Amino acid sequence: MATITDTFELNNGLKMPKVGFGTWQTEPGKETYNAVSNALKAGYRFIDTAKAYGNEKSVGEAIADSSVNRADIFVQTKLPGESKTYDKTLADFESSLKALNLDYVDSYIIHAPWPWGQMGTNHDAENRDVWRAMQEIYKSGRAKSIGVSNFNSHELENLLTWDGLTVAPAVDQIQYYIGYTQDSIVKTAKDNGIVVQAYSPLATGDLVNSSDLKRIADNYHVSIPQLALRFVIQNDVAPLPKARSMAHVKANAQLDFEISNQDMAFLKQLPPVEHIHPAGD
Repeated sequence: MATITDTFELNNGLKMPKVGFGTWQTEPGKETYNAVSNALKAGYRFIDTAKAYGNEKSVGEAIADSSVNRADIFVQTKLPGESKTYDKTLADFESSLKALNLDYVDSYIIHAPWPWGQMGTNHDAENRDVWRAMQEIYKSGRAKSIGVSNFNSHELENLLTWDGLTVAPAVDQIQYYIGYTQDSIVKTAKDNGIVVQAYSPLATGDLVNSSDLKRIADNYHVSIPQLALRFVIQNDVAPLPKARSMAHVKANAQLDFEISNQDMAFLKQLPPVEHIHPAGD
């Protein structure tokens, strides 16, 4: 299972595991605790959560009770999209760190460029104010890296061209899966040394009914989810699958196979699945 602990190097030299474990839509309490505990037992070393998920406390408890050293776990959480001021950013970070019961997180990212109720609206000025606080958090050492989520090319450039920028975003977490790879955002990110993370890498389950994917997966003797996650990795993007049962957690970690160039080319030209879920992870 080497693939899930292989790493990407972020733009500040920090190593981030190539596969993360997502906790979006995982209920706080026993469900989250068990899911994260299972993930750590299965070999995952990158756990992703968010203040908006309401499960940071349960994530922290699972990490504390794990036999895995804290230093060996890459923990990422997110600033709510609604928090668009310097002061609110600092306050929300403090509350997340307290909920997780950690001295630091490995990655702290802005969950969205806009409040969720105003999806698609422009908040360039506010995002620069937020980034000013993010840089302060980074310089304090309590977030080993800082980044963004759901930022498009314009929203990335808004930060990258700002004269107040002293720390560039390390990651941009976006919705990304076979048939929906947001190539223009990925290009902007990679051109600027920003690693892309993929949430909903299985299209929230919608990919599993694809006959095209089943045919190719069968050729490699793997499942459709395994094929879909490997596709993401071979595009130098970090997938964040989520699973609750130990069987699915383990299966999603078995990614040590190689998709041929011919099959990768075929997968890259597939159209999107019918339903694109709202960006929530």
